[in-house]
Amino acid sequence: MPEIRIDPLSGHRTIVAGERSRRPGGEPRCWPQERSPEPIDPTRDPFAEGHEDRTPPEVYALRPGDGAPNTPGWTVRVVPNLYPALEPEGEAVEEADGDELFISRPARGAHEVIVNGPQPVCSLAELPAEQVMAAVEVWRARMRAHEDAAYVQLIVNERREAGASLAHTHAQLYALGFVPAEVARERERAGAYATRTMGHNLLEDVIAEEVRRGERIVAIDSEAVLIAPFASRLPFQLMLAPRRPHARFETDTVGAGLLYEGLRRLARLMGSSPPLNMWVRTAPHGVQQFCWRIDIAPRLTHLAGLELSTGLNLNIVAPEHAAERLREI
Repeated sequence: MPEIRIDPLSGHRTIVAGERSRRPGGEPRCWPQERSPEPIDPTRDPFAEGHEDRTPPEVYALRPGDGAPNTPGWTVRVVPNLYPALEPEGEAVEEADGDELFISRPARGAHEVIVNGPQPVCSLAELPAEQVMAAVEVWRARMRAHEDAAYVQLIVNERREAGASLAHTHAQLYALGFVPAEVARERERAGAYATRTMGHNLLEDVIAEEVRRGERIVAIDSEAVLIAPFASRLPFQLMLAPRRPHARFETDTVGAGLLYEGLRRLARLMGSSPPLNMWVRTAPHGVQQFCWRIDIAPRLTHLAGLELSTGLNLNIVAPEHAAERLREI
């Protein structure tokens, strides 16, 4: 029977209707059968080692051999986005006019690209485990570098179907001067829960209950837990969270190993790394009643009229079934 499920962290509603995957035309859109992407052409790859002159000058890099900036020899490299969505503070940006109906402001902040490795691959799952560990540490370092921003959002888009304009695996960092509405709702729910429960952490209690029940657990180790969330918006959506609550991803040290395992499980189940969006949810500036997490959203189905008109998602693979399949891998 279809259910409406409410995400405890955001309040977002999802219709979970696993039977719809059996409708005519439903199965191919949701069942694992991904094709491998086309190999990256090394001659046209601006993120390839040796092509440092094809990007803006780097702002940060891991260089085991202590080489000169903007030369080969790096393992993870950070550059300003060549086509930034945000203009740095201090740049000359014309102040926009506004009134009570049509309000606009200059989009200020930082927009960086973090090249996850010199290897010419499309997905983090295709990298060696130690390379993913290094990339995650650089994510944290760059988030700390923008700790004064109202909110720092780190995302990964893999493959063109999920919005990646360049195939080579990379992350993007947005340092924002405001807290986005979705994040603000989660901040308020976490704070209200702490007040109502005499200081309990919302995500900690969610994870504890998920571990007790076990039905949506995909993998677990001593540091973190990987689950198919109760109100998953998309088929085979995953969430990684620490076993011990910590407000900020950028000041924690755990989770990279289990993140890599989760991405590898998805790739093995589907025959190839699927198009996906991934993001780090960390505490907004000055907030303590929070716990970081990483959301992984494979793009196996399309957002259609229901999602776009109501914000209500329709998921045709029950999270319990998704978790079971991924546990078996």
